[in-house]
Amino acid sequence: MTVELIAKLSDPIVSAGQGAQRQLELTITAQRQQRQRAPLNLCLILDHSGSMAGVPLVTVKRAAESLVDRLLPTDRLSVVVFDHKAQVLVPNQWVEDKDIIKAQIGALEPSGGTAIDVGMKLGLAELAKGKQGTISQAFLLTDGENEHGDNQRCLDLAKLAAEYNITFNTLGFGVHWNQDILEQIADAGGGRLMFIEYAEQAIACFQSLFSHISSLDYTNAHVLLTLSEAVQLGNFKPVNQVAPDTIELTYETPNPHEYVIRVGDISATVKRTLLVTLSIQPLPPGSHLVGFMQVRYDDPVQQSVGLFSERIPLTLTAEPEHIPEVDPQVQQSILTLEKYRKTKLAETKLQSGDTAGAATFLQSAAKTALQLGDTEAAKILEASAQELQQQSTLSESALKRTRIASKTVLSSPPST
Repeated sequence: MTVELIAKLSDPIVSAGQGAQRQLELTITAQRQQRQRAPLNLCLILDHSGSMAGVPLVTVKRAAESLVDRLLPTDRLSVVVFDHKAQVLVPNQWVEDKDIIKAQIGALEPSGGTAIDVGMKLGLAELAKGKQGTISQAFLLTDGENEHGDNQRCLDLAKLAAEYNITFNTLGFGVHWNQDILEQIADAGGGRLMFIEYAEQAIACFQSLFSHISSLDYTNAHVLLTLSEAVQLGNFKPVNQVAPDTIELTYETPNPHEYVIRVGDISATVKRTLLVTLSIQPLPPGSHLVGFMQVRYDDPVQQSVGLFSERIPLTLTAEPEHIPEVDPQVQQSILTLEKYRKTKLAETKLQSGDTAGAATFLQSAAKTALQLGDTEAAKILEASAQELQQQSTLSESALKRTRIASKTVLSSPPST
């Protein structure tokens, strides 16, 4: 099989005759067969509004040019720029003359306001021209609010892109962009949200995101989950991605007891990990087959669609008077989701004016990050809590850092 699916329950044993709840961890990776990476179809959608004048636009252009240098002749590239309107700076094309492409990018000047959705629409049209046989990705960068655009249209376009196997990654430049909208755009298609707080970070941020998309092999992956009548999904946001970033996922139910969960692009080097909450009805003693799991995906290089991984059974054992014991690996995923949810609760408290409650939840999220071994996220979350306690508000930069720390594991746990 060319996609590996590993399933692990937080505890595969339940007490006989009693209802229970368990977390199902699903880890998905590509089994790379080709030596070279898949061809890319990349569109840079860049804000060049007046607020980007000076150092910001200069560094973004350099970052974009640094990506051009890493592309291969088998890759495709387009560049769309927007202010309160949008235009195609570099039409979708094979990367054959890098100097000409970089010259076109280098000539870009700041102008006008900000309308993100018009840039997204034009970028989507350019990406559609090069989809065949490629991994299609957009880098959407902005430094401001969508003052001349429609935020709902942004989300609709992101969802439409996902339906066409096109992923939007979002990059917030500076501290005045709308983290809710950029996060929702990225989450809608399984992309990544990046924060460029200072101009000098732009090149490294672009390169990091490029390295991530260069690791991708397959697209349009869906987890197909079939459960018995004894098991159903939990009631509260039961499906979440916890790696590489934390995202609340939606799902479809085409038939009773069948769930289809879109996860998007699959990599050989970056695992996608889902955490699914299961509610289990009382079971008699013994071993029980309670479901099956499989991944359906597309291979753009081979132009093959609807491929399937191995079908994995899901079993539970019911024993008398079982004392639950959480699997350590699944516990890490549980803590990752817990860190995200506590931070979300802190933001909700802050929006309602309860700064003390927000600080308490941020401190709790910091402690959870420490349990994970994510010391960098813990520092950011604790610093935000202290800022709230001292000033009764959070700066724009602290809000952005907090959001990224909630979604992303910033430091690896120490090896044991």
